[in-house]
Amino acid sequence: MNPWRRKQQLEAFFTEDIGEHDYSTDFLFPKSHHGRLTFTSKAEGIFCGADIIIDGYQLLDAAISVDLYIHDGDWVRPGDTIATIDGPVGELLKGERVILNLIQRMSGIATLTNKAVEALNDENIRICDTRKTTPGLRSFEKYAVRTGGGYNHRFGLYDAVMLKDNHIAFFGSVREAVARAKAAVGHTVKIEVETETENQVVEAVEAGADIIMFDNRTPSEIQHLSTLVPASITTEASGGITLETLPDYRGLEIDYISLGLLTHSVKALDISARVATTKEEVR
Repeated sequence: MNPWRRKQQLEAFFTEDIGEHDYSTDFLFPKSHHGRLTFTSKAEGIFCGADIIIDGYQLLDAAISVDLYIHDGDWVRPGDTIATIDGPVGELLKGERVILNLIQRMSGIATLTNKAVEALNDENIRICDTRKTTPGLRSFEKYAVRTGGGYNHRFGLYDAVMLKDNHIAFFGSVREAVARAKAAVGHTVKIEVETETENQVVEAVEAGADIIMFDNRTPSEIQHLSTLVPASITTEASGGITLETLPDYRGLEIDYISLGLLTHSVKALDISARVATTKEEVR
């Protein structure tokens, strides 16, 4: 993750949540009232978000100290201590919800991605994400996919050409759409074509597409369609694929399987926070 962007977004998230002040802490705890906050896993999965904890609390108060016991990509179980954070109680509590929301979601995505990789169990095919991410959280969610053993598809509309069914429907032809795109973009920008029929696959190959996606095709259909694509063109399967059906795609001659479910249907990993405020508890 880009550290500058990460901190910038954390500032915006804190601004949204805290606003002018925190009624629940500002009038109750003086700055001199120190404590310790402990993040503990309540579920089994892959942790993701160590830098969120560090940067988040450093933004709130540079004097806050963070001790990490679990790092990104580590497997956690119920009861595992992830981190302890020491500092003014008011600042610990102000940051708790924003930071927990992020690390729980990111850990859930990393865990689900790992399950997808394990379900496919094919070292020749990479599991990757899509643009079906939460607005404002794309960089966090795509980092979580990588933490779970997956790969990233394009980050946005700006880093690759992807001609989907609606582009082709409005333009009228795969061949013409690819030709127009090639004439307009630089040589470093790849062009992907989403195909639904054998004719579209052949057109995309003849047009010189860099990547061909087999959209909503069955494993047996993909097995046939992939024979029409030379090895120089990257292939991708997408659409309607679930954790349960992933094993059916094992061994196919494709390079990637993209799954929107990694980010749009994820369950957050349960992580709790408990604060200690007395010297005896902190010690």
